[in-house]
Amino acid sequence: MKSYLRFLTGLGAIFSILACSNEASFRPAEDAQDAGREFIRASLDGNMNKAEFYLLQDSVNRMIYDKWKTNVYNKLSAEERNKYQNANILPLNIENINDSTVNYTYSNTYKNRDTTTIRIVKRNGSWLVDLSEIH
Repeated sequence: MKSYLRFLTGLGAIFSILACSNEASFRPAEDAQDAGREFIRASLDGNMNKAEFYLLQDSVNRMIYDKWKTNVYNKLSAEERNKYQNANILPLNIENINDSTVNYTYSNTYKNRDTTTIRIVKRNGSWLVDLSEIH
């Protein structure tokens, strides 16, 4: 009986951990800058579920993101992944295009000479990253 209770307690702990790590635990972005920061931080950390939460969900964005994961992120060494995880985001320019579109140009402290611009759009009340407009 005691081993059965331990099993149930362990199973409950596992379910609690899984429940805390699912998309429901991610908070929607308050604004474009928040969406960009959350997406970039999650990408640097290798937290793919969180990054995907802030990604505009359409076929083009899914294709671009999946290609990046396969051809870039999954090929990084453990040392490189660690350097990205320890890197800080360096916002360089945040440009409001209109009330529902923002360009967010950034670098990071690991690869500070490489700059990227992502577009963040407001769709159905949510701020999301649109990789189809990446520069």
